[in-house]
Amino acid sequence: MQTNNPTPPRRLDVVIVGGGFGGMYATYKFREMGLKIQSFEAGGDLGGVWYWNRYPGARVDLPSIDYSFSFSPEVEQEWTWSEQFAAQPELLAYINFVAQRLDLRKHFQFNTRVTSAVWDEERKLWTVKTDKGETLEATYCIMATGPLSVPKDPEIPGIARFQGQLLRAARWPHEPISFAGKRVGVIGTGSTGIQIVQEVGKEAGELFVYQRTPSFTMPMRNENLEPEYVAEVKRHYAGIRESARNSAVGGVRPQSTRAFFSVTPKQRRQLLEDAWKNGGLAMLGTFSDLMSNPEANEHVAEFVRGKISEVVTDPATAEALKPRDYPIFARRPCLDSSYYETYNRSNVHLVDCLTDPIVEITEKGVRTQAGEIELDVLIFATGYDGLTGALLAFDVVGRDGRKVNDKWKDGARSYLGLMMEGFPNLFMTTGPNGPAALANIIRISEHDVDWIAAAMVHMEKNGLSSIEPTQEAEQGWMDLVYELSQRTLLTKAKTWYVGANVKDKPLGLTLFTGGFMKYRELTGAAVRDGYRGFAFEHLRESAEA
Repeated sequence: MQTNNPTPPRRLDVVIVGGGFGGMYATYKFREMGLKIQSFEAGGDLGGVWYWNRYPGARVDLPSIDYSFSFSPEVEQEWTWSEQFAAQPELLAYINFVAQRLDLRKHFQFNTRVTSAVWDEERKLWTVKTDKGETLEATYCIMATGPLSVPKDPEIPGIARFQGQLLRAARWPHEPISFAGKRVGVIGTGSTGIQIVQEVGKEAGELFVYQRTPSFTMPMRNENLEPEYVAEVKRHYAGIRESARNSAVGGVRPQSTRAFFSVTPKQRRQLLEDAWKNGGLAMLGTFSDLMSNPEANEHVAEFVRGKISEVVTDPATAEALKPRDYPIFARRPCLDSSYYETYNRSNVHLVDCLTDPIVEITEKGVRTQAGEIELDVLIFATGYDGLTGALLAFDVVGRDGRKVNDKWKDGARSYLGLMMEGFPNLFMTTGPNGPAALANIIRISEHDVDWIAAAMVHMEKNGLSSIEPTQEAEQGWMDLVYELSQRTLLTKAKTWYVGANVKDKPLGLTLFTGGFMKYRELTGAAVRDGYRGFAFEHLRESAEA
């Protein structure tokens, strides 16, 4: 009796998960190496967070010329940025341009989630399954899922009851949304919430901003780029990129070796005024010890608090907007164009959830201890399960049946932020134990992909079938990450950096805080020392040999 044989799994060299900047470059790089690849993206197209984040005011907080690929001189010369800080539509247009110019889309399968990846120890490969019922086998898996790709709702009772329009910043509709004449609530006042508030406040009938933790935000001072300047940049891109790669932040933001207390109070004040006037993240780079000297940090924080009082006319509102329970820049630095000015509008109301906590979401709106506010629209700008969320969202099973979920139950662990002991041939880009959120994500992505590609070439040349870190190397890296984290004020705020925004998530700063340049030095040194800290296996001779 004849039986139907199932379709055998597709055999590949590399499976790439994620269609953001890291996944795009990985797809290009491994294709150009002549490898057989397949890339997957859960969204309907390329772009990562810029595909999903279409909310009003969405804009990058790094200079556009910096927040762009460096691997293709052709792309650099052919693409022209219009603004110093590009808005989401222009960023998505850039991503589409790169995809078309380099013919990347044909390698991606969109609207597809990888549901499991299981290591086959006998055959030295990964078996990957998707929600479309496909099974693939690949020598290597690249997790280019990024540090911010799994959004989270606020932990407030009653979300499902709300009868109005519920919008999530991280999964914004693709069609235009009108707020004209509507009563709108925004929960969340991080970078995303700030961008939304300053735009929706102009249009909504009434806007209620629910703030639990105020953020420090500084003026962006965005401007259109003049053709002469753009031409200068294109002539000097090579030097600009080299400077970025050799900086602590992986970018061109100015940095100083000047300690705060090394200059007089008058000079300090003038430097801070200049940074405020120049805008962007200039203030973060004005002094070298802002994230290590608490007293210096508090001086800068108080300067910004003073600026809030200069802008916001109502003293009580201004006071509520002033952060006081954590160091400035310990949370993600925010940039705005009119955030504080928005609170001077008669239709905009700040709800201080420290003094008037949210009790529940109702059918008609939001109930705080003081009472219910009825809303037509409710917007969640409550962030992501950062750094680890994407890799824990599906089953990744390594050697001896070990799962990433179990390995990371007490916090993310890896070697160099690139690989995990017990998970051979599984690579991460912008991993949770690298610089991730603390440096230019595109420079990190390019660095990581190039490092992975070099490791693959090394294995091919030497007849090696698998690579993974040793336990000793992984522990040594995590000891270094911990040691460095104790020197920074980043640990003094409850943020997604330390996992504080997700219930029951292990707390701790697992980011590498030594700077991008030092990270490059350490990852490069491991290679130059003969892949120190890594264990390899050789290809076994075939049965016919």
